[in-house]
Amino acid sequence: MYAEERHREIVERARGEGRVDVSGLASRFEVSPETVRRDLSVLEGQGLLRRTHGGAVPVERVRFEPGVDERLAVMAEEKRRIARAALRFLPQRGAVLLDAGTTTGALAGMMPVDRELTVVTNCLPIATLLAARPLLNVVIAGGRIRAETLAAVDDLAAGFLDGFVPDVAFVGANGVTVESGLTTPDLGEAAAKRAMVRSARRVVLLADHTKVGQEHFVRFAGIGEVDAIVTDSGIEEEVARELEAAGSEVVRA
Repeated sequence: MYAEERHREIVERARGEGRVDVSGLASRFEVSPETVRRDLSVLEGQGLLRRTHGGAVPVERVRFEPGVDERLAVMAEEKRRIARAALRFLPQRGAVLLDAGTTTGALAGMMPVDRELTVVTNCLPIATLLAARPLLNVVIAGGRIRAETLAAVDDLAAGFLDGFVPDVAFVGANGVTVESGLTTPDLGEAAAKRAMVRSARRVVLLADHTKVGQEHFVRFAGIGEVDAIVTDSGIEEEVARELEAAGSEVVRA
């Protein structure tokens, strides 16, 4: 395969899957990791990809944050597996906090119907989904509703969320690295997420492997503040070890 053909397929895979990793591409093309890294550097120079730890993401993903409908279709099966694996952290009774997001939304859809729980969320779709469950006491945060995530954000939502001490907070992130921790593109979103992390007795991050290695504008938590990271089997083994060494349990779904 010529380099130009590799480059074309790399870009197509990155756009279709949200991320490509060096080891997977090296195996696919039967070339060395060094060759793949050179390919990624060329594509980054052409403005098509952005290099990340262990791989690359399409430049469109960096420049724009997709809306809820678009994100629902991305990594859908992985998100369902992550949600199922995250059920182990759900208490039998007590209070939980659910962040806005499609993976936390998948968890909401799988919550057992026989548990008496208080669920605090800043997400309109999650609150609507759970409000009909007779054993759940659903509490929703107020604040400005952000169109991209349908979440209540900014200081008003953060102040509301600061008033609770849930047993566990299930949070999402746009980017996860050992160096920068958990990041998101939006200041208002970060304020709400930071309050969730600060208030909960235990914090569980739900993030598919395409989020790992990415960094965004605003940091809202360090890896050491997260008790567990539930992700899918696509995460690189070396990266998983680094995250665990930084203080978080890594669960692969």
